[in-house]
Amino acid sequence: MEDVQDKFVAMVSAKAEVDLPVSQFEPRSMLAVPEHNIERSKFPSIDYHNHLDAQEPRNVLRVMDACGIEKCVNITMRVGDEAFEMHRKFKTAAADRFDTYAWFDWTDLHEDGFWERCVDRVERQVDAGFVGIKIWKDLGLTLKDKNGELLKVDDERLVPFFEKAGELNFPVMFHIADPDAFFLPIDRFNERYEELAAHPDWSFYGSHFSKAELLAQRDSIFQRHPNTTFVCAHLAEKSEDLAYVGRLLDTNANLYVDIGARTAELGRQPYTARDFFLKYADRILFGTDLVPDEEMYRLHFRFLETRDEYFDYPSHASRQGRWQIYGIDLPDDVLQKVYRENALKLLSR
Repeated sequence: MEDVQDKFVAMVSAKAEVDLPVSQFEPRSMLAVPEHNIERSKFPSIDYHNHLDAQEPRNVLRVMDACGIEKCVNITMRVGDEAFEMHRKFKTAAADRFDTYAWFDWTDLHEDGFWERCVDRVERQVDAGFVGIKIWKDLGLTLKDKNGELLKVDDERLVPFFEKAGELNFPVMFHIADPDAFFLPIDRFNERYEELAAHPDWSFYGSHFSKAELLAQRDSIFQRHPNTTFVCAHLAEKSEDLAYVGRLLDTNANLYVDIGARTAELGRQPYTARDFFLKYADRILFGTDLVPDEEMYRLHFRFLETRDEYFDYPSHASRQGRWQIYGIDLPDDVLQKVYRENALKLLSR
């Protein structure tokens, strides 16, 4: 009996020593479960978060037509005259299929009159037909004023800009931080090890502020400017903790969130994610933040519309983590709001 027990202990405690690099490990699931290929979104959809500067409009339109995408919002990463040219490029190609978000311009940060010009630029952008403006994570992490002081997200010199945006019904999008794992060491315990190994510059481990401090600075702005509409990209950079996102939405009636590049996070917590979508259906925007591609869109539709289990999530080449996702089978009324109706509320301002 003792020998049998020893064999059992040896069997369950054995560990393999392998030479296969983790980047080459591509297991194929043996599950025999239903699979649905959703070629077009069940209802016309608006991709509220994409970056199309490097794309040709005709190629994007081909993908949109194939997948039922009514409109794409291009968040241009150009500034100055180049941003206006990018806006004209897509509007000329198909005025009713593309809209453009501006990118906050810090190029002349150290020049006199900068903060006043921020307000003037918003007025020009509204007049030209832009539909919002995005503030990226260089604010709070790397930008310094002309005195060498790191700019905080809630710097009071930005107050006139936020007030002007509210006055003009011009939504402000924030992307201030990144997944929690990006603020941790890139080691064997980091669930996004491969992604960060491929993009070490994405790591903020050891940065000036903790992620919690950055988000607290951002969140204070929503309270300070109740008449300004804000959009938090990437589920407010807290897709790992939807309870936090829910509290943020409960506290700030002027806030929306998009799901861009966060299907991987949502799909591995399908019960929590479904409950979140049902409760906050009026505040969630469909967005992808990925190069327009038929397979990419169809994986999003599969996640939102089916009960499929354990399938790939849409991602960039380095992927976000070694897990699969599950569909959340949203009801029609929620799909209509997330896919289109919520975006129209912002785009029709």
